[in-house]
Amino acid sequence: MAENSRRTVDVEKVSERAQHFLKVLIERYIRDGEPVGSRTLARESGLDLSPATIRNVMSDLEEMGLVISPHTSAGRIPTVSGYRLFVDTLVTLKPPGSDEVTQLMRELQGESRANNKIVESASRILSGLTHMAGVVMIPRREQVIFRHIEFLPLSDNRVLTILVTSVGDVHNRIIKTRKPFTQSQLQQAANLLNQHYVGRGLKEMRSILVAEMEETRDSMNQAMARALEMAEQVIESTGEGGDYVMTGQTNLMDFNELAQMDLLRSLFNSFSQKRELLHLLDESMRAEGVQIFIGEESGYQPLDHCSLITSPYHIDNEVAGVLGVIGPTRMAYDRVIPIVDVTAKLLGAALKPR
Repeated sequence: MAENSRRTVDVEKVSERAQHFLKVLIERYIRDGEPVGSRTLARESGLDLSPATIRNVMSDLEEMGLVISPHTSAGRIPTVSGYRLFVDTLVTLKPPGSDEVTQLMRELQGESRANNKIVESASRILSGLTHMAGVVMIPRREQVIFRHIEFLPLSDNRVLTILVTSVGDVHNRIIKTRKPFTQSQLQQAANLLNQHYVGRGLKEMRSILVAEMEETRDSMNQAMARALEMAEQVIESTGEGGDYVMTGQTNLMDFNELAQMDLLRSLFNSFSQKRELLHLLDESMRAEGVQIFIGEESGYQPLDHCSLITSPYHIDNEVAGVLGVIGPTRMAYDRVIPIVDVTAKLLGAALKPR
């Protein structure tokens, strides 16, 4: 996967008149999907300019790499750089109305309190509102709040651990211990953890456990030492890896620019393999607010003809994951950007422990 790079455009080198025509051209192209000619621009720009003047402006935009002329048409379409200038500077966002936001809140908060159900609902919402593919990273488990733990003895120094989070998710893990423990010893260890750590995030819990194990190992009683060591194993394995839920992949087949079989095959393979897309989503988690990757800006070849709009979501002011929409570069950025932003905020609120 190549390093992603944004195609920055020096907006000061683009005249206000040229910016205006670029905005009109892109909005028309997004709406109709057809190259836009000078006559259409003259009609829709609201400016009383001669066709020759408009053609000169279009030539300037083409020289700057913001539009191109397809071979089969006298009109022009935006390039990745043109879209970049549009989303960074020119787009007029259209946030969802209050009724739509209220409906989104109902859909998310009406779900079962299990994280995976809420995440699936968010993915369906993104796909349904945009008619594209909605993707939501499952919350990093170290961000989840600890509620209860149980240890059950198995054979060969193995212990079954049952970890319950504040939203009701249950994670079963088998860990290996250095020596066998009785049921009563394991119960004592579980009781100590349940007494001292309920209500803490797994990430915070891990930090406290490591510190306490280092500072008080010599003086702590054997039961607490045993509990801390087993808990550290459980949390390490529970926090591993990442995954995402995706809905609406088949919507992408409805867009002419993505309808080539090779493009679709590459896209769908990338969705099933997950690794590279997860890497891209991980990068988006480190950024603040909405991120927009247009075409090859993502550095991920299967998305060269797509745009990906992402936003991190937070649980108790900690970044827990990221969500987004994948669609063609010719997408309604004015609607999709605020939908992604609002859904991220609502998802974080829905996942917050109560």
